[in-house]
Amino acid sequence: MLQVIDLRGKKLTRAQIAAALPRAALNVDKAFNAVTPIIDRVKAEGAAALRDLSQQFDGVRPEHLRVPQAALDAAAAGLSTQLREALELSIAHNRLGHQAQLPKPASSDIVPGGVVRQRWIPVERVGLYVPGGLAVYPSSVIHNAVAAQVAGVAHIALASPPQKEYGGLPHPTILAACKLLGITEVYAVGGAQAIAMFAYGAAGEAGSSDGEVLCEPVDVVTGPGNIYVAAAKRAVRAVVGIDAEAGTTEIGIIADGSANPEFVAADMLSQAEHDPAAASVLITDCTQLAQAVDVALARQAAQTKHIERVRQALTGSQSGIVLTDSLAASIDVANAYGAEHLEIHTQDAADIARQIHNAGAIFVGPYSPVPLGDYMAGSNHVLPTGGTARFNSGLSVMAYIKSVQEVEYTQPAMAQLYPPLRALALDEDLPAHAHALQVRLEQGDE
Repeated sequence: MLQVIDLRGKKLTRAQIAAALPRAALNVDKAFNAVTPIIDRVKAEGAAALRDLSQQFDGVRPEHLRVPQAALDAAAAGLSTQLREALELSIAHNRLGHQAQLPKPASSDIVPGGVVRQRWIPVERVGLYVPGGLAVYPSSVIHNAVAAQVAGVAHIALASPPQKEYGGLPHPTILAACKLLGITEVYAVGGAQAIAMFAYGAAGEAGSSDGEVLCEPVDVVTGPGNIYVAAAKRAVRAVVGIDAEAGTTEIGIIADGSANPEFVAADMLSQAEHDPAAASVLITDCTQLAQAVDVALARQAAQTKHIERVRQALTGSQSGIVLTDSLAASIDVANAYGAEHLEIHTQDAADIARQIHNAGAIFVGPYSPVPLGDYMAGSNHVLPTGGTARFNSGLSVMAYIKSVQEVEYTQPAMAQLYPPLRALALDEDLPAHAHALQVRLEQGDE
């Protein structure tokens, strides 16, 4: 079922390894050109454009762009007991996991009388995007919202595509999750137009219930989406902060001969069911395991609900089995790949995990499958894709917090640093910098 990339016996650089690995094609540049006019329309026309674009892309013209509170209440009331308890447990676990991320303020005594304090300040307003498409993602509501709430963000808005089958509102489970989290500003807006609405705000539509202003601009936009959402984030990143230009989901698995092929196959399958473009990559030095996983995967895929979607994902150019000479070589391949999700099914898995530098999140050992992270583990499932884990982190409270330094010096402390500061200022031909201290010293001598 899976293509095989055989790297055994080859001496390759990190760049050559990365080039040889399966990877989903992601042409954000092409999508960028498609979303630019959408963003311009939202900026110019506000709610009227949002309704037209919903009709064009979602097949429905929402009566309410901002979801009425009654719809949020009804969605939560309609939850089954089991699903409500599952959502509440996910929320609780995510709060615990994100609270550990909060940085602590610090103060450094640079010189006697000279202090630099480090403060962390949450942004005031954020826009959270939750996709629609092939699946329903109340888990994305939780993972975005909890991180923002723990960070201390005062105002949270959320957008999710309108659904024709639900009268132009987002999916009821999305709305129910918002209600459980206390989010009341929810919009039935999807795609690039939602990102534009958050970045620039949107005026209300004359004669509608939107009011003069439908949505105020936000400071940061986060949340996963398709390539057009990623392109829209790129287009507005000079106006608002963004988390990342996320692509389709991917899983990498390092496994040796001790791995259970049924576990490995099930985990590759779990990500393949997201999308036909999802990537599932096994990295192993054991050909027997590779063969066993391929057999198990074919059998499990034949029994899954989304069989056609899964087959497209697993047989696509973005998925495959990578054969290596050794476990050390498998680690090198994993670091070159920089998977969104990286599972480790080896002996001494915790030790292997410590040798991984590039991954969105690492799942250690046979009983830590990625779906735990998707829902209940307490980690965040909004993670860097497409190899960007080399320089990006997963979504955390840090996406919603700014670092600010406070500098406070006494007159004697400032005077102590005047001579070396003056030397630097004059060398840079900026004498007024030195003068700013000198005038204080002269007045202090009077």
